[in-house]
Amino acid sequence: MPANVEIKARLKDFSAMKEKVEALSQQPGQVLTQEDVFFHTSRGRLKLRLINGQQAELIFYDRPDQQGPKFCQYELFTTDQPERLKKVLSAALGERGVVRKIRYFYLAGQTRIHLDRVEGLGDFLELEVVLQPGQTEAEGQTIAFELMKSVGLGSESLVEAAYIDLLEQNKISG
Repeated sequence: MPANVEIKARLKDFSAMKEKVEALSQQPGQVLTQEDVFFHTSRGRLKLRLINGQQAELIFYDRPDQQGPKFCQYELFTTDQPERLKKVLSAALGERGVVRKIRYFYLAGQTRIHLDRVEGLGDFLELEVVLQPGQTEAEGQTIAFELMKSVGLGSESLVEAAYIDLLEQNKISG
């Protein structure tokens, strides 16, 4: 199963972070409109991601909720019939919720960098260090910490939960 090491952080200054990420990536970013429909599962998280209204991916992932680097295993399936798949999954599992975001996507080495503007939550940075065959979780964590340092991201801004969890927490406390 493919794996990565992830970090998620809340941003105070989206524009300043965008400048730092663009300098680090040294290539233009890609702007994506994403809608993630989450389904109920007994383990991990399952979402159907609609990208720019044109393509879709079914993504299962399993990772702990903790601050700092998180080891994540995932499976990915692309489909050209997202509405049909959504109907089947909704009937079988039930929808948990929807996350809508504008994602600025960059690459820096083996790391996917996301600057996300999440509807109802605000602005975030995600680092996903994609582990290479034979590479350890510890090596991925080291890369993640180095990238955090290079963009001036402190541990006080780290977030442990997924966007869907944060949205659910907002509904409970709001």
